[in-house]
Amino acid sequence: MKNTILKYGFYSAISLAVLFVIGFAIDTKSGYVASEIFGYASMIISLLFVFVGIKHFRDKVNNGLVTFGKALLMGLFISLIAALAFGIIDLIYITYINPDFATEYYAHSIEQFRNTLSEVDFKVKLAELESQKELFMNPFFSFLLMSITVFMIGFIISLISALILQRK
Repeated sequence: MKNTILKYGFYSAISLAVLFVIGFAIDTKSGYVASEIFGYASMIISLLFVFVGIKHFRDKVNNGLVTFGKALLMGLFISLIAALAFGIIDLIYITYINPDFATEYYAHSIEQFRNTLSEVDFKVKLAELESQKELFMNPFFSFLLMSITVFMIGFIISLISALILQRK
């Protein structure tokens, strides 16, 4: 089980890194919305290795059997490896590749709110953003946020995979 988790966790992490680089390479001012969509799609595609890993373990290692609990546990560990890898990738991006990302995204968010909210709502949202600004500029918080995001998506995929693939 450990070998399967490490193997497919590594595959998931590598695919996240490759898709991140591809997204970075093809992003020619397509905007934050398109980048977010590509980012979430990349996470989901990479986390499909959870399903493949559980299926491999069930069919090739464990004689066609896997319980719901063992499948879920495997999926969570594969997701954890991918989540930590993505957190590290994000940390490298915001620290070395684009250290101004947080400031740029903050300015973009303010502009979006200015264009979509009423003046009163905008002032409330701006005050809220200002109170959270320092937290979002913190690289550790960014690492944590990105890792938790990937892990939560991985949890959902692990749950679905365990339900589909369980065989007693």
